[in-house]
Amino acid sequence: MSDTIISTQPTVIHSDRAAGNPVCPVCGREAPDGRVPLAALAGDVQLMIAANAPADAIVAEVCPRCVELFERAKIQIQSDAAVYEQGGHVLSTPLRLDADDRFAGRGVTIAFLDSGFYPHVDLTTPHNRILAYHSIAATEGDKTTLDTPDVSSWHGMMTSVVAAGNGSLSNGFYRGIAPESNVVLIKLARTGRISERNIKHGLEWALAHKEEYGIRIVNISAGGDEEASYLHNSLAKTVERAVREGLIIVCAVGNAGHIPGHPVLPPASSPSCIAVGGLDDKNSLNRARRGMYRSSYGPTIDGLQKPELIAPGIWVPAPILPHTPTAEEAALLATLDGAPDDQLHALLAAHQGIDRDLDEARGLPVYLLRQLITIKLREENVITKHYKYVDGTSFAAPIVSSVIACMLEANPQLTPQQVKRILIDTAERLPHIEVDRQGWGVVAPRRAVEQALSLRKLIE
Repeated sequence: MSDTIISTQPTVIHSDRAAGNPVCPVCGREAPDGRVPLAALAGDVQLMIAANAPADAIVAEVCPRCVELFERAKIQIQSDAAVYEQGGHVLSTPLRLDADDRFAGRGVTIAFLDSGFYPHVDLTTPHNRILAYHSIAATEGDKTTLDTPDVSSWHGMMTSVVAAGNGSLSNGFYRGIAPESNVVLIKLARTGRISERNIKHGLEWALAHKEEYGIRIVNISAGGDEEASYLHNSLAKTVERAVREGLIIVCAVGNAGHIPGHPVLPPASSPSCIAVGGLDDKNSLNRARRGMYRSSYGPTIDGLQKPELIAPGIWVPAPILPHTPTAEEAALLATLDGAPDDQLHALLAAHQGIDRDLDEARGLPVYLLRQLITIKLREENVITKHYKYVDGTSFAAPIVSSVIACMLEANPQLTPQQVKRILIDTAERLPHIEVDRQGWGVVAPRRAVEQALSLRKLIE
């Protein structure tokens, strides 16, 4: 279904605004092929486009590329999205970042270091892309397996699916940017608290098995214990060794941007890793709305610029851990949201004990029930019964990892240093945001893949 999500045509970005090419008021790009009158489009497409336009703009025309994007998104949203915010449904990650769907991470393995995992169907169907599962915590008495999740399983399940999920429970819409990549899952802890020591041991395991499973990328959505110089910190030294041995290490920079000092901890403070901060794009394709998430930023204790890049750190679609109270509640809310008015009271009566607020509201009139359902959907961040939207740099990092997987599909010969340089060179700088906070800007999947391809052609 990926061919129904975004355009496969390469984005052409012109710098000659003085030449008279019109600028699209929605995406902010020049439109050398002209613009399409909004009045010529279907009414629901007009509404979606208007919701993504600048708040103070009156949009009469848009570029043909935006028309194609929104018409394709409309088809998926009508069948797969249950709730919307600020006038537009929660957008998929490939759509909001304009990923090139010719590439899907084929033949590339990403290792995830996290608190726990679950074999979500977005990774296991139509064929299982989980090549290996290993628990560092097993030596500490952990008795769980990949098929027996615990309270910490949701986080790693989400990070791995955000990067490599194929959106099977949404007809392919809420997929990652690398939906055909392989994954290796390395569990680090029995509970949600991950020690720096266990991160180090997990990375060492990935290093030891990188040839066996073809691991090229390691995603670490966890932070160390305290600020420390990379010259003396054991975890940072392991990161540097891993990069020297050919692994690309992607680290979440942390969510402490609102804290004085906004510290960047190992492993994200390591010089050779790619540290990722958070973008808040307001769930919109309009680049004028882009701002910063509350992610940590440098300089590090060693005076290094971190993060190097930012990626969506909020409004990120992610799977709900199956067979949990959260999944049960999301399923009920999605059912109620789509049910006719005359069935609401019967549905509530048949599903008592799932949500206290809904139980207490069974006798309310229908119009008040509708208001409560809408409030609950937004409070619980529910998109559909299978997906919710999440926030944190834990989910920005796997988005960058998925972009790198596509780059390596396009050019398997890229070194960690080349990958980092391409990402930096192609990033889109946010105006009016300090460099310290955003690094070199927003990851740009299409441009990064194109540059990876260009290097390959030069070599060949």
